[in-house]
Amino acid sequence: MTATYKVGKKGQVVISKSIRVRLGVTPGWTTVQRLVDDHVELRFIPPEHDRSLQGSLSSYVESSLSADELRQAREGAWREAAVENWRKESASR
Repeated sequence: MTATYKVGKKGQVVISKSIRVRLGVTPGWTTVQRLVDDHVELRFIPPEHDRSLQGSLSSYVESSLSADELRQAREGAWREAAVENWRKESASR
């Protein structure tokens, strides 16, 4: 796919519709530019979705935790991660 466009007064260029469609690029995506030798390389990054994933794995869960059990499990996991991080930092000193 090749298209030729002029650079606008603000340094803006148009990404042709056929390229945007093929890549699935829509308004709101982020463009990362990188200079490679004598040309510019563009990468398109989609925005984070705004859909809730809550319950998306519920069909795979055999038993559910109460809110209190979930809180305790979360606190325990954070505690273990903090201790592990502390050990790694201590070992590197």
